[in-house]
Amino acid sequence: MSIVAETTRTRQLKAMTSETHDALDQRIMANQPFANLDNYRRFLLAQYRFLRDADALYDHPGLHELFADLKERRRYQHIAADLTDLGSELPELPAPAITPELDLATAMGWLYVVEGSKLGAAILYKLAGELGLDEQHGARHLAGHPDGRARHWRAFTSVLDGLELDEASEARVIAGAKAGFTCMNGHLDRVYR
Repeated sequence: MSIVAETTRTRQLKAMTSETHDALDQRIMANQPFANLDNYRRFLLAQYRFLRDADALYDHPGLHELFADLKERRRYQHIAADLTDLGSELPELPAPAITPELDLATAMGWLYVVEGSKLGAAILYKLAGELGLDEQHGARHLAGHPDGRARHWRAFTSVLDGLELDEASEARVIAGAKAGFTCMNGHLDRVYR
């Protein structure tokens, strides 16, 4: 008799978005964002656009009910400061891709992408250090949470995995995550034309 381990929503979401996620990671690194400060600025601009689009998540009423520390998870103000540190003006942007009125399941999918990017930021933060940047200057948005990245991620996934969702809501979580990855890809298109 074999016992099959239950697959969590987080693992399913990772599997269903892995191709898009891996392609995005490869694309970011192919542009050599840490080769010099000019390349890093371009990367920051793409990240700034993405985090600005996703910033409404941190004002989402449903997400506030699930995450007591939601406001503390916000990084938009940090990346704005990073750009200012490097002498870049903040670009004028069209209306954000999402609003706080987004349905909860889709918002969770988007938040999965934004919060998950903090795990990969550990490697990026070390690379930024080679350019002389840190959590005080130019790389605030890449710095880890004081409690640790893994602990912060586990707190998020515990909530995500514990939600009781119907089939339509499950599909919206996946669609939200895919939309988040697609949004970041679109911003890379704009910055690296």
